[in-house]
Amino acid sequence: MQAIRSLFFLKWTSDVTLEGKTAIVTGGNTGIGKETVKDLAARGARVILACRDMTKGEQAASDIMRDVNGAKVVVRQLDLADTKSICLFAESIYNTEKALHYLINNAGVAICPYARTVDGYEMQFGVNHLGHFFLTFLLLDLLKHSSPSRVINLSSAAHAMGKIQFDDLDGAKGYHPVRAYAQSKLANVLFTRELAKRTEALGVMAVAVDPGIVNTEITRYVRRPLVDLVKAFSFLIRTPAEGAYTTIYCTVTPENQMVTGGFYRDCACANNCRAVQDDGTALKLWAVSCHLLGIRWR
Repeated sequence: MQAIRSLFFLKWTSDVTLEGKTAIVTGGNTGIGKETVKDLAARGARVILACRDMTKGEQAASDIMRDVNGAKVVVRQLDLADTKSICLFAESIYNTEKALHYLINNAGVAICPYARTVDGYEMQFGVNHLGHFFLTFLLLDLLKHSSPSRVINLSSAAHAMGKIQFDDLDGAKGYHPVRAYAQSKLANVLFTRELAKRTEALGVMAVAVDPGIVNTEITRYVRRPLVDLVKAFSFLIRTPAEGAYTTIYCTVTPENQMVTGGFYRDCACANNCRAVQDDGTALKLWAVSCHLLGIRWR
């Protein structure tokens, strides 16, 4: 089984250190996020673990500090389903941090029953896209001040199945959890593309990442038949540590070897999906997102 797995998964390593760097990882208390925090802390970075559940966040930080000697990890409360919480989080960052070199928008919900955020948005679009869009907007000044810096948005291969339903973003006309998830992951990619254009001259790079199919808590709403199918092909399922490889690659790889606005999978740029090149939809989504959030972001 291990020999078969080795055919599918690239074992990537790097000895780059991040002493003096500061990173934020949303959803850093579990899964890919926790493994990302652990790796960056081992490289010497100061890592802010942003999570909704402070008890789980403190436990994750304790685990990481136990495993990584000298780890500089702190926990801050952030609920991406509540714009007030996002504002309070950003305010705390400006009050405590002098620099921010990496914003890793890792948190997300997947294939969940219909629900709305505190502000009334469909949950998957609201958390996966609008929450991170708003967070990035609020922290952009600090990212610019700390340039060269990076925004890394976790998407999914599911983005290729997505379509931005501009006439039904809240799912009121017909909600389907898989379609809603794919839409939110496509939104991550389109946001990245437009953000990169607007921030490249400011020294802020933006990339999107597909971590692959990973065994994490995000799949807790997946129905049993699909779970059974996935188990049958378990050799294709990545561990959280394996799922974090491309995120870490996009964090530590030198700027001149990266493509801002790029879509990365398996530690390489993979701009081969038509949606990744859709400038018109990316621009429209940007405008609609600003309108929904009541912000001006030129």
